[in-house]
Amino acid sequence: MPQTTKALERYLANCGIKGIGPATAKHIVDMFGEDTINVFKFEPEKLAQVKGISKDKAIDIANTFVENWEVWQLVGYLDKFGIGPQSAEKIYKALGANAIDEIEANPYILIDLVNKVNFEQIDKMALGMGMEYNNEKRIRSGIKHALIIMTYNGHCCTRFENLVEYVKKLLNVSENDIEDAIINMKAKEEIILEDREKEEWVYLKEYYKAEQNIAERLIGLAEYNNIKKIKKFDKELELFEEKANIELSEKQIEAIKTINENNVCVITGGPGTGKTTIIKTIIDIFKHNGMKPVLCAPTGRAAKKMTETTGEEAKTLHRLLEIGKFSDENQGINTEISVAPIDGDIVIVDEMSMVDLFLMNYLCKALYKGTKLVLVGDIDQLPSVGPGNVLKDIIESERITTITLNKIFRQAARSKIIVNSHRVNEGLGFITKQEIEEKNVKLNGENKNLNINEKNKTNDINKKEQPKENEVDSETKFIEDFFYICESNKEKILYNVITLSGERLKNYGNYDFLKNIQVITPTKKGELGTKELNKILQQAVNPASETKKERKFADTIFREGDRIMQIKNNYDIYWEKRNPNFESGSGVFNGEFGTIDIIDEFNKQIKIKFDDEKEVWYQFNELEQIEHAYAITIHKAQRK
Repeated sequence: MPQTTKALERYLANCGIKGIGPATAKHIVDMFGEDTINVFKFEPEKLAQVKGISKDKAIDIANTFVENWEVWQLVGYLDKFGIGPQSAEKIYKALGANAIDEIEANPYILIDLVNKVNFEQIDKMALGMGMEYNNEKRIRSGIKHALIIMTYNGHCCTRFENLVEYVKKLLNVSENDIEDAIINMKAKEEIILEDREKEEWVYLKEYYKAEQNIAERLIGLAEYNNIKKIKKFDKELELFEEKANIELSEKQIEAIKTINENNVCVITGGPGTGKTTIIKTIIDIFKHNGMKPVLCAPTGRAAKKMTETTGEEAKTLHRLLEIGKFSDENQGINTEISVAPIDGDIVIVDEMSMVDLFLMNYLCKALYKGTKLVLVGDIDQLPSVGPGNVLKDIIESERITTITLNKIFRQAARSKIIVNSHRVNEGLGFITKQEIEEKNVKLNGENKNLNINEKNKTNDINKKEQPKENEVDSETKFIEDFFYICESNKEKILYNVITLSGERLKNYGNYDFLKNIQVITPTKKGELGTKELNKILQQAVNPASETKKERKFADTIFREGDRIMQIKNNYDIYWEKRNPNFESGSGVFNGEFGTIDIIDEFNKQIKIKFDDEKEVWYQFNELEQIEHAYAITIHKAQRK
């Protein structure tokens, strides 16, 4: 806070008040001196005495100054609660000019206003101010804190007795006091209690409402008239197979027909089981019958991949529903956000395992009755980062028709990665060399028979037909794409990671780290977490040099040539593609990868070239949107 008139002048010149620049700030301070702040707060009309400031402008300037001033006072006060400046404005808007008085009267109000606050620190401050241990406000906040902590771990509710036990240890109060507080919170509809399977479960109200809305809307949609059903569907399917030169499996045909017969269905299966082929077939058939398919996915990367594999535009759910402008903090506690209705006959959602409770709630709200909904995903993938395990719960409810794909198609069966992923899910070990040799012999034998059958069908032994999708030629062998190195020593693990990221993999292909290699790890923290690995890999792969400019942001050094990842959805940022046609647009999404191209110190910005050729300029104060991507977490890799 400015302590002198000179400091106050600098504050006014740089605090972002429209109409006050360096010259005007000097005039104001010269005229009012040490009384400047009182003029702004109590006699704003006096500002009109300064040249260039009208009476109306004086009032506007004063109002903005007072709000900024109060926020900065609040920033200093909140620091002792461990709450950063980014939350001060939100708290000020909620509580107004008397924010500090209200917080001192009830420090626990901060639990309602700010996500991920340090409850123990707030509790300690409150007790120090004289708050009684068994005060209802304290117990209520402890209960809410416990339920919020639960949602950070992905849960939507908890058992009654578990909640009581946790809060008892947290607050050191009696079970009776906690149970009384729970009853009062239930009466005020702050929480919901539900009896289920002879157990009582406790929800925060918005989480219960979200689950309830999803269940009611999905069942309502499933039971509605099937007005988008295509007649003579078998003929349509036959025409598609002929046109696309594809031979669908029985399970794929069952899945495709199920979509036609039902308003809502789930298609689930692991990698290589034909989910993408089913999506492409459905799109083609429904478009051929004059219907509009809508494709979407929970992340930008997943939507981009969907577009690439189908040839149709796919959007993120946030963009489709037009909820991108809301902060994650607001979305996580509000089931009443308005969403854009979806204009489409059939909505296909890919990567459903990443869709959390609230995003699914918004999707269900946006669907018209009669619209078909197809949910595609792999329940063996990691669940969503947000609360809920939506895809798995829908399948296990047995209320929505589900087709499970479990056959690996021949092309996918060549990959040891895909084969081993299925073996892990089945509780088996990695495939052995002997099994590989046996499988190769078997595959080659099958393919020889396949070729003979095809030749007999055409009665032309000189004609070589192109293999159809889901088939392979007689050269089928396992691709060497999977290696397992068993190591428990951290230093040796790190050595392996660094050497594999360098020249070592060149024995198996022309691997370039920035284009072909990605290090993934379970955690952000620790010696083998992303934060430490990124520092080490940056030094190994893109070391500092006189020719490469750098920019430090917080505790991270960004360098020209660095591999980075966007970590927030930014729907507004401008991009260009310098291809022959020149494209431009807006939007870079969570999970997109790129490389730092230019660091421009003069204009205080950096240019990033993303993997899809987008070129984007970021101001230095926008660098919180990116992080190094030499190493990423498994969750981020799944989103990729």
